[in-house]
Amino acid sequence: MSAKSQITYVNADGLIVGRMSSKIAKLLLNGEYVTILNAEKAIFSGKKKSKVAEAHLFLEVGAPERGPFHYRRPDRMLKKTVRGMLPCSQPKGKVALKRLKVYMGIPLEFKDKQIIQFEEAQASKLKGPSLTLAELSKEIGWNQGE
Repeated sequence: MSAKSQITYVNADGLIVGRMSSKIAKLLLNGEYVTILNAEKAIFSGKKKSKVAEAHLFLEVGAPERGPFHYRRPDRMLKKTVRGMLPCSQPKGKVALKRLKVYMGIPLEFKDKQIIQFEEAQASKLKGPSLTLAELSKEIGWNQGE
């Protein structure tokens, strides 16, 4: 990490996944290091039943031994969402993705850091139904012992 690079800590609690991911992708492409905390508390908008059905259809694609590999853990799902918003086939996208770290909960070493939230990604503005990433993960087969 160079002297100029900056680390941004983002609390995903109560943030809409897509809007937050696009903001984070932009920060990564601008050369910042980003650490996402509370990944399991990020929010998808929409009815739970339809989101779970959509996820189950997505999981049927491919073969377990050959790929594509579909994650069920909330932190890995969130990292893959951000990855989809980066140009990963180009060198700048690969380097940007290496600057991203995603955690479930807030580890002790980050308790005293300044943590930001994106105002424009707040789920409190949603009027319809929503579910957290942890709820979706449990529905599609994530067991917390992993």
